[in-house]
This record gives sequence, C-alpha cells and structure tokens, in this order.
Amino acid sequence: MSKNLTKRSEDYSKWYNELVVKADLAENSGVRGCMVIKPYGYAIWEKMQAELDRMFKETGHQNAYFPLFVPKSMFEAEEKNAEGFAKECAIVTHYRLKNDPDKPGKLMVDPNARLEEELIVRPTSEAIIWSTYKGWVQSYRDLPLLINQWANVVRWEMRTRLFLRTAEFLWQEGHTAHATQSEAIAESEQMMNVYADFVQNFMAIPVIKGVKTETERFAGAVETYCIEALMQDGKALQAGTSHFLGQNFAKAFDVKFANAEGKQEHVWGTSWGVSTRLMGALVMTHSDDNGLVLPPNLAPIQVVIVPIYKTDEEFAAITEAANTLVSQLRKLRISVKFDDRTTQKPGFKFAEWELKGVPVRVAVGPKDLENGTFEVARRDTLSKEVVLKDNIVSHINGLLEEIQDSLFSKALEYRDTHITEVNSFDEFKDVLENKGGFIAAHWDGTPETEEKIKDLTKATIRCIALDRVEESGSCVFTGKPSVGRVLFAKAY
Repeated sequence: MSKNLTKRSEDYSKWYNELVVKADLAENSGVRGCMVIKPYGYAIWEKMQAELDRMFKETGHQNAYFPLFVPKSMFEAEEKNAEGFAKECAIVTHYRLKNDPDKPGKLMVDPNARLEEELIVRPTSEAIIWSTYKGWVQSYRDLPLLINQWANVVRWEMRTRLFLRTAEFLWQEGHTAHATQSEAIAESEQMMNVYADFVQNFMAIPVIKGVKTETERFAGAVETYCIEALMQDGKALQAGTSHFLGQNFAKAFDVKFANAEGKQEHVWGTSWGVSTRLMGALVMTHSDDNGLVLPPNLAPIQVVIVPIYKTDEEFAAITEAANTLVSQLRKLRISVKFDDRTTQKPGFKFAEWELKGVPVRVAVGPKDLENGTFEVARRDTLSKEVVLKDNIVSHINGLLEEIQDSLFSKALEYRDTHITEVNSFDEFKDVLENKGGFIAAHWDGTPETEEKIKDLTKATIRCIALDRVEESGSCVFTGKPSVGRVLFAKAY
C-alpha cells in the first residue's frame, strides 16, 4: 500500500489534509463545508464520546436532547450571544418546495410557504435550553440542574478544514443552572478540569488551563475557562471551553427560583463543550510522516495480527495460534484484529495499519511457530522485537501502557520546549516567525493592544494561565505596566 504522504516539514497543512483522508477518518462531502466522518474516524469519536459521557455522569450530569431549530426572537433574547454568532447563522425561511413552472423537472421554493418567524439552525443551544429551563425551575429544590446533550451544530464557516473547522460538526454541550454564584463558578472550573483530565490521560495531549481575555471570551459569558494544546507545527488549538454565564441567560429568559426564604432570585448558569475538532488535535499532536499515531486508550484497534505464510497448511497453523492470542487479549479488554485477508500481501497490510496508527502490530510466520515466538512492532517508535509466546500477552498489555505514557511525555517535552518568554516586541515577532509555540509576554490588559498585536502578527492571547506567576512588568507592545505574562500563539 503506497502512502505517499506529504512530509510535515514540507507542508504541514497538506500533510494533515492528506492524512485525514488516506487514513479513512473523514472526507469532504457533496455539501459545501460539511464532512463525512468515515467508520474508522467515527470509531475514534465514539471512544472519546463514551469516555467523556462516563466522566459527565460521574459528576452528576444527565443527558437530554433539545431542538435543532431556534426561533429568531428566542435567539435574539441574549443580545451579546446573538451578536457573537450572527455572522455564522444558517436560517430557515420557508417550509415547502414546488414544481418550477419555468423549468420542467426542477423545484423552487414556494413563496407562499414562508415561515411566520425564521428559524436559526443552532450554532449553540443556550437560547433554546434556557427558554426550556424557565419551565423546569421554580424552587431551590429544583437546583442544581445538570444537563448535557450530544448533538450537531451549524456555524457557516467560509474556509473549512476537515475536523478543525466545518460548517456542521458534532459536539457535546453542557448547560447547568445553580442557586449561587459560587456553585456555578465551581461547576465551570470542575468541567474545565474534567476536559483536561480526558485530553491528557486519554488523548495523551498536555494542556494549559487558563481563562480567556474579554475579547476572546464566549459571547454572553462572564468568564471563559479553557484548555489550550500545542500542535507539532507550533500552532495552538483550543481543546475545550467551560463558561461561567453569571445570570445573563437567566435574566434574558426570566429563569427564577424561590430560595429557602421564599424570595425570588435568578439562577446562575454555565455552559461547556468539546467537539470533533478534538479529532484534529489528536491527528496533529502525535502523527508522523508514515501516518496516524494513535494513543492506545483511543485506538479502535489496539493490536493487529498479520500472518506471514506461503501454503494453506502454514496459514491454518498460524490462524490457530493467532485466534488463541486474540481470545487471550480480548479477556483483558484489549481490542485486537486478526488480519486474515487473502487478497493482500503482508507488506500491504503492514503499511495500511501503520498509516491507520494501530499502536501494536504482531507478525507471525512458520519460523515463529517453530520457535514459539511472535514479532512485535510498536507504531510510535517503529521499533520491533521478538517476544516468547509464553510472555506475549503480558508483554502487549504492558506495551500498550508504555506507548500511552510515551506519547504524552513526547508531546509534553515538545510543548514545554516551545513556551518562550519574551520581553520586547522584536523578540516576540522573531520567536513567532522562527520557532512558534506559546509566547509568554507581558500585556497591558487592554483590548486595543490585544487587537493591534493580532493585526500585526496574527497571534492571539490563547489564555491567561491559571498557574501564572503574578509579577509586575512592562507590556511587550506598549511598555505600559503589566501584572503578569499571558500566552500568545498563532492558533487553529
């Protein structure tokens, strides 16, 4: 199987696009800006979904489902939120087609079937959910309300890239209501930590926890907590956000409750979400010029067994040994595939599973059967070793853990060596141009300076890290006083 991938060093963007398609993760569809997620890609997303869903439920959340369409008047109720998403909205105006009298065999929109009120295809669900919560919340006994939904959303992007930015994408969105401000803030922080835990321990991607600046904050939020990751090309990617909404949506939709003293108060809200752009993060963090590299915790197939044989007798004997290994590994809940296709040669199979990022490949031929051994190759380092049959199951089990840890360590080392402190704007531009990564620089705290730096360099403030050292300094751009460094980067 010929991979013919563009090298990352030659054109990182082209490498990414080719890899997503050639590894059978996704492809562009017949609908402008929308993708088809193929079975192998969707299998990875399902593993992400299952783990996150478990984590949400362990923290007391329940799943529900809300409408895809939001009446325009409802969408407009929280003004900042509506303004923030206005340019990305897809709008339904009519509900019927009819035969076009001027073009036989063609259909036209029926002008008599215009909706009384336009419907927005949800770009996010705060409006429809908070209008629903008004009927669900009467008393402090109804709180906290902890709801999540798995859904699709539409944001009409002009320039799209598979997984990273598409007009329609899959995500989850949590929406919670609380009796006090402190409870809602604690919820926002908790969900940021859930995301960080998932991305680091499951996806093997190190993240920085922080808050967004006012300019970068979610439209309608009081505070946006985020986790930021760094891709191999030195660009940042926002891997998840959790928003403290204050009482903004509660007031917009009049969601009140009677407290223990019987007094009416507006609830405090949060919303939080991650999307299929995490698939893009996964590809860009670990993969190499040979194809995907998947962390074992996320790989749909963790181990593939490839037989090497010439005769039917050899194939039968190898199949017996392989099936024994398959059943042993499955008892340990390791997902394993025996690639017994007779239509492809071993070399083709090796290349295919390498491209698809399967963490461990086991090859077995007649000599291995004679010697009581298996050849084991690991995808992350491309190294091979011969392992005795008696030790193979424990060896593979340990190897999967080792690969998971190794991928995280490698990504962490790259991230940590690409956080650079700068003290002048010339230094800022030099690092951005020649090294990339996160730039830790003093900022005077004004949106004007933030905007000017963005205009001049395309770098944005990714976050104000939660663990940053409070230290006085001078803004890297204006020289005005600063209370601490923030992290700038070019981003996806």
